[in-house]
Amino acid sequence: MEIEVAMLDMSVLPAFIGVVLVFLAPPGPDMTYMLAVGLQGGRTAAVRAILGIGSGMSVYAAAVALGLGAVAATYPAALDAVKLAGAAYLLWLAIITARAARTAAGEPLVVSQRWFLRGAMVSLTNPKLILFFLAVLPRFAGQAQSTTAQMAMLGAVNVATEVVLYGAVGVGASAFRDRFLSHAGAQRALEYLAAAVYLVLALLIVIDSAKGHVP
Repeated sequence: MEIEVAMLDMSVLPAFIGVVLVFLAPPGPDMTYMLAVGLQGGRTAAVRAILGIGSGMSVYAAAVALGLGAVAATYPAALDAVKLAGAAYLLWLAIITARAARTAAGEPLVVSQRWFLRGAMVSLTNPKLILFFLAVLPRFAGQAQSTTAQMAMLGAVNVATEVVLYGAVGVGASAFRDRFLSHAGAQRALEYLAAAVYLVLALLIVIDSAKGHVP
């Protein structure tokens, strides 16, 4: 056990957690998605979605710990492809969510149960998250004897922090949903609102990607 602790540099944790909190504060794909899910599907959907997001984040954390981040940094075109894939996926979510609200007129609205898979997909195609893992985690290697173990520890802290914070956003949105559902047509209005959130977020990712190519 003493050997395992010696492999890590825990002194960087306070500064790292501070950076993580600053990074997570501005709304991004993950936070916005959790807000939309809470409004659209309620508390259970929010819990499943944040577990999916956490799983997606864990993939990138493991990749950086194994040294694959340098490979991604060498091929920026691959990062652009991931960004556009994320925008396309969010656009698809906007379309099917709006379609579900429109075609369900006059009958109870059946909400999709694929919250975990959708959360994982949103996380895996989140350009903000990718850049964080590639650019920030390596800066906190500190004096760790094992870089792999240090990156794994930092990745776990990052995943846990986002799951707690964004999970709270989703659950909070679901509480608003529960109060709002007593009004006629509320569920359909929330579906359209969620679709609008997905659409705006997809457009913002495309615009941000286009700016990156402006000379």
